[in-house]
Amino acid sequence: MTSQPFPEYNCPIRDVLDRLGNAWTVLILTELAKGPCRFNAMQRVIDGISKRMLSNTLKTLVRDGLVRREVQNTLPPMVEYSLTDLGASFFAEVAHLKDWAVENQNAVRNARRDYDLAQGN
Repeated sequence: MTSQPFPEYNCPIRDVLDRLGNAWTVLILTELAKGPCRFNAMQRVIDGISKRMLSNTLKTLVRDGLVRREVQNTLPPMVEYSLTDLGASFFAEVAHLKDWAVENQNAVRNARRDYDLAQGN
């Protein structure tokens, strides 16, 4: 049996789609799909995200090749984030899921409420 350095990479679904497991990924990609954005601007428009979580999620997305981080040669240096071609193609697929969530949020909330009432919660 051969030892593999990254066994989690054997399953493309877990490897790539783990990004969707992060609650902030879709919100960040949605913002970057509008165009390049700086860190502080992103934090202002993504309700509830902490600086640490935004930073960690962006680092992961950059590492995965979905987001480009560009340091601009200014004083002080400005950092701008944008979608790569790979990120844009990923977001095109994720956008369908995002749209479904927006269209069906009330139905899901009603189902939860009905379930909770039936359970006596």
